[in-house]
Amino acid sequence: MALLDFVRDIGNKLFSNEDEAPAKITQHIENNNPGLTNLSVEVKDGVATLSGTADSAAAKEKAILMTGNTAGIESIVDNIDAPAATETVNYYEVKSGDSLWKIAENTLGNGADYQKIFDANQEVIIDPDKIFPGQKLRIPTMA
Repeated sequence: MALLDFVRDIGNKLFSNEDEAPAKITQHIENNNPGLTNLSVEVKDGVATLSGTADSAAAKEKAILMTGNTAGIESIVDNIDAPAATETVNYYEVKSGDSLWKIAENTLGNGADYQKIFDANQEVIIDPDKIFPGQKLRIPTMA
């Protein structure tokens, strides 16, 4: 599973056509993901190109996930400058019937740790009860 590939016909519906996609995606990221400057979004044929500067690797990853988990986007070209990641990040693609509890149980070993997954993805999932099949999430590493 490549981080930069997504399912085009699922996700948050932010735009009606590709002409309005760059502005809508930019607004969505800027409203929910502090840590990015000079963000530029281009969309053509379901491919979003993201450019700019991120304060951290996590901010960059979240911008990519926020864009990719948008209906109408199937892949991301990443041109965002960011510091190198200081931790290993794992990703999980939500399956039908999943909940954050179930994902935490399978990936972290304890369903009660679902809050850690939610915290690592707050910009991506606003409500922990509203995840959808095909959505990609960051899974925090356990120290």
